[in-house]
Amino acid sequence: MNLIGRCPAAEPLPRGCCASTPVSVLDDATFTPILSKFRQKHPEVEIQLELTDKPLNLADSAFDVGIRFGTPPDSRLIARKIASNRRLLCASPLYLKTVEAPQAPRDLLKHRCIILRENDTAYGNWHLSKGSKQETVKVHGAMSSNDGEATLQWGLDGQGILMRSEWDAGPYLDSGRLVQILPEWHLPPGDIYAVYPERMNISAKVTSFVEFLDNHFKGLPPWRSKPGGA
Repeated sequence: MNLIGRCPAAEPLPRGCCASTPVSVLDDATFTPILSKFRQKHPEVEIQLELTDKPLNLADSAFDVGIRFGTPPDSRLIARKIASNRRLLCASPLYLKTVEAPQAPRDLLKHRCIILRENDTAYGNWHLSKGSKQETVKVHGAMSSNDGEATLQWGLDGQGILMRSEWDAGPYLDSGRLVQILPEWHLPPGDIYAVYPERMNISAKVTSFVEFLDNHFKGLPPWRSKPGGA
């Protein structure tokens, strides 16, 4: 999510134009109600919502705030964690009826895996850790996409094992439509951060919005924060 437009440094109230650009994982069905509630609290703020799956260079652009999954690599940005979000391996019981569930990371090589292509990073390399042990597995499968919702649906349809954010997989794990694979092994987390450029004076709209996000997600599993979450 990105806030576009500048406010005077000494401005006491959040004013200005806010353009929000969540990455595709933070779907618009989750985010639009949050923006609506923020607008109700601060009616003087104009909000423009844009959706993209491309990372933005906030330090060198006109954007003020972004929402990011995973630790931000840019040290020029202030990063405030607003929600914990594990990444999990999971599969449908439909798929697990036809195969033996993996018992170790190397067993993933024997399985059909559903691959999510994100940004420009190398895809298909799954990094797992268990205590001091670390393993990287180059998985393969006949189905891949740059859309997380597509890979999730394929997993629900029994097409193979997928890596998904707890944000997305949580409700289906609760209902039994997905089963966690290798639960004792951990994947790099996809914690959710609000990020903004480091400046001497942070505008009131940025401060207010980040605080609003933090309060919204505080203490809740990510999928419980979605509309209709249990």
